[in-house]
Amino acid sequence: MPNSPLILSGKEVSLAVKSDLKNRILELKEKGIAPGLTAVLVGEDPASQVYVRSKERQSAKLGFNSNVLRLDKGTSQAELLDVVKQLNDDPSVHGILVQLPLPKHIDSQLIIESIDPAKDVDGFHPVSVGKLVLDLDGFVSCTPAGILEIMKFYKIETAGKHVVVVGRSNIVGKPMANLMIQKKDLGNATVTLVHTRTPDMGLHTRQADILIAAAGVPEFITADMVRDGAVVIDVGINRVEDDSTEKGYRLVGDVDFSAVSKKCAAITPVPGGVGPMTIAMLLSNTVKSAENSLN
Repeated sequence: MPNSPLILSGKEVSLAVKSDLKNRILELKEKGIAPGLTAVLVGEDPASQVYVRSKERQSAKLGFNSNVLRLDKGTSQAELLDVVKQLNDDPSVHGILVQLPLPKHIDSQLIIESIDPAKDVDGFHPVSVGKLVLDLDGFVSCTPAGILEIMKFYKIETAGKHVVVVGRSNIVGKPMANLMIQKKDLGNATVTLVHTRTPDMGLHTRQADILIAAAGVPEFITADMVRDGAVVIDVGINRVEDDSTEKGYRLVGDVDFSAVSKKCAAITPVPGGVGPMTIAMLLSNTVKSAENSLN
């Protein structure tokens, strides 16, 4: 049983990804193109604002044509659809990100489907999802793509391994399971997907060579649910109250890090694990879209 697991640092991997992007962006600029990423933020959700600011800052640092459209929470569905149409028609915009969640009066799926698939850098459009399932070239949703980059960077073998994914969201669980079964170096795994209606979840998670936790529940994965020597990828980021801290809260993942890290071979920290990779892959998808526009 490992005493000190390998810490899978998303911060380190994201720096490597962005270093590679700098060279590709320079090549684009020599051809007169600056990757254009526009985020649309409707309302004042605090977490969304923090996330969009981080995207704006990082894309600007890389030399993107980066914009944020901040719309009032009372913006109608028709008005938002019109904004998306204008961005679809703008050749300087290569990536469109409509930040979720949207206000309740707006149909999020309708908005996602209104985005030009060629500019769907979030990878949520049905066309993008279909290409992922069929193993065709397209935009992979950013968090699963980021997890693949972490595995690639740290040379984590997936072929022939048993991967257990906890969670069935369209953003993480479903695409992650599909990626792991593809006939690729970072794939060729046997995949089990468990969720809230799975009885005796620990029976399945204890069989995992690689456990990917995307349940959205603080410290849901406990030490007794993980086998010795497993690789653990913690997708969750949850704010829990903690009066002992200056801010009155702390950030934890979906995995009980202090207990699980004592028995696993490798683990992502929270924060600093999967989180930085999500933004890095959004930037990567936008550069890919700009490159595609040359054709």
